[in-house]
Amino acid sequence: MHEASGFVKGWLEARGVAVEQGECRGLPVLTAEVGDPGGETLVLHGHLDVVPGAPRQFDPEVEGDRLYGRGAYDMKGALAAMLVAFPPPDRVPPGVRVRLAIVGDEESEESEDRGTDYLVGNGLVGDFAITGEPTDLQVGVAAKGVLALRITVGGLSAHGSTPWLGENAILAAIGLFHGIESLPFATEGSEHFTRPSVNLGRIRGGEALNQVPDRCEIDVDIRYLPGQEPDEIRRQVAGLEPAEIETIIELPPIAGGTEDRFIGDLAQAIEGCSGSPATTVGRDGASDAISFIRAGMPAVEFGPVGEGHHGPEEWVSIESLEQYRNVLSRFIADFAKGGSAHPA
Repeated sequence: MHEASGFVKGWLEARGVAVEQGECRGLPVLTAEVGDPGGETLVLHGHLDVVPGAPRQFDPEVEGDRLYGRGAYDMKGALAAMLVAFPPPDRVPPGVRVRLAIVGDEESEESEDRGTDYLVGNGLVGDFAITGEPTDLQVGVAAKGVLALRITVGGLSAHGSTPWLGENAILAAIGLFHGIESLPFATEGSEHFTRPSVNLGRIRGGEALNQVPDRCEIDVDIRYLPGQEPDEIRRQVAGLEPAEIETIIELPPIAGGTEDRFIGDLAQAIEGCSGSPATTVGRDGASDAISFIRAGMPAVEFGPVGEGHHGPEEWVSIESLEQYRNVLSRFIADFAKGGSAHPA
């Protein structure tokens, strides 16, 4: 991670861009800015970290228009294009300031002291923010929230040869998970989403092969919808059967909205560079865009075309990376059309 941040810092400095490097929880954060400090301010945001992958995924491969590799789509491809689109100091449009924010913990399980919150809390704000999450050149105006629960279920131990004399906590925990999938909150929909997402991410249970497990711990990743309340979700889960429930991550959803003028300008830039109408969408995954929104800034997710993020065959379209870079460059060139700057 620190080697990657060092590469990015050196690449930007070679283009005449001053970069500040810091740390949040021991992980790198990078910031840079160019242009008029009093002008309208655009924040480009990305992250260096990736989720785990197979060893082969860290050796990039190109097949036709597809660049395969862990993080190609989420979101190293977008971050590389952002770096190329980030203007050197002598090419910033008049009346515009462009800020770059790069963190190393977007994929982490921390809900507090996250890198983007750290940067925003230290004054990295603006009039509009784009975080380069995967959106297939669509504009992500809504996102699900995160409610990650650690649920511990008890049972009764017995000899493995006589399981009917015990109560298998692992089987009980799996049954509880299936119960969560059928709760009322899990069947609701909203403007941008057909339903929440419920994933069994980790399971821990059992001390010995020949013993009925009397304890099982499961980590359940619930991505809930705008308008849903975490407390109500926890209440529904608690009503299934006796269990210990601990919240390990809670991040709010992004409700969405298309009225901001910068979203319209971004849509025009997308259509002008890709030849296709831009659409606004909801994103199933959460992102650090919420950090900007909580600070009173409009923010969207916007990234190139690809598929398979967090999966075994992650890829990004090389052609779309060029389109993405062109969209950002056009958007920056037109950014100062009217409006008023966000206090910074």
